[in-house]
Amino acid sequence: MPNIPLSLYIHLPWCVRKCPYCDFNSHEAKGAFPEELYVHALLDELAMHSAMLAERPLVSIFFGGGTPSLFSPDSIAKILQGVTQHATLAPNCEITLEANPGTVDQERFAGFRAAGVNRLSLGIQSLQEDKLKILGRIHDREQAVRAIECVREAGFDNFNLDIMYGLPQQTIEEALSDVQSALAFKPTHFSWYQLTIEPNTLFHHQPPVLPVDDALWEMQQAGQVLINSLGYQQYEVSAYAQENRECLHNKNYWEFGDYLGIGAGAHSKITDKEKNIFRMAQTKNPRDYLEASKRRAVIKTPVSEKDRAFEFMLNALRLTEGVALHTFEQRTGLDLIVIESTLKIAVQRGLLVSNSFRPTERGKQYLNDLMAMFL
Repeated sequence: MPNIPLSLYIHLPWCVRKCPYCDFNSHEAKGAFPEELYVHALLDELAMHSAMLAERPLVSIFFGGGTPSLFSPDSIAKILQGVTQHATLAPNCEITLEANPGTVDQERFAGFRAAGVNRLSLGIQSLQEDKLKILGRIHDREQAVRAIECVREAGFDNFNLDIMYGLPQQTIEEALSDVQSALAFKPTHFSWYQLTIEPNTLFHHQPPVLPVDDALWEMQQAGQVLINSLGYQQYEVSAYAQENRECLHNKNYWEFGDYLGIGAGAHSKITDKEKNIFRMAQTKNPRDYLEASKRRAVIKTPVSEKDRAFEFMLNALRLTEGVALHTFEQRTGLDLIVIESTLKIAVQRGLLVSNSFRPTERGKQYLNDLMAMFL
């Protein structure tokens, strides 16, 4: 569907050490990892999708992980060169690379920029030494600060900082201090989200002591006020940006755009010319992914009409300003009438603004309840 934006997600699965809260498809690089073979596999997978990519320009590219900054600038350049052989990049295509402050220096950042990356996302998580240790991060505060300085020195004028709140034994004052310290560096984008305990993580098996719900609510409310006062507008549940600096890649997800995911464990959501929507999931284990037969055995799963409606609302309602009503029909291929009765009930309950997919203040407060109405 040419009128639906298409993004590319590239998964680089290795990291130095698995964090105790992380449930992503990431694997500790115990010594050397097969970087060259993995890049070759990514380029092979790109070629598999060349017909689709030739028809639709990419609005964004995102290197996620794992820790993508473990890969050399030469490898990132090689991947992006492969992308341009199969796809056209839209004007001002956003190309983001996630980086761990413990794995980079100015020369490496400069290399990423020369390779074609125009946006960096630094996983800081906290700027307090004790919290960084509890979170199992491989960097300390000094390394985090230096990494931010390296970003600027390398010429990046568009970068994101990730900070979490609701950390083990964290006070409201500590949470706000992290916000204040991070935004003092003037990132163009700020991701501020609550630590959650996910299954299959160390924290799930050995739960830390987290702040109580009332404290979490107070942290969230006070933090949002502080972030806004420092010149950042909230445009999604956990995303804030300077004017016109929203993350185009993530925004495409939330607006139910299409995305092609390549790499071990990557997921895709694609709409074809007949307005059929299907998902794809790549094999998760990096070793399996390196085997061509397993890598190429991608199974397409159609998305039912019921699931389309719910998934659209699940994403769109996260956006502070919501999306226009006509977007539903364009992105799902469904008539608005299929959710019209639920929309009316949500408006009557004061959860949704009339004639828009935009949550009211009450709707934001009870967002999970609002989303569940469309199940």
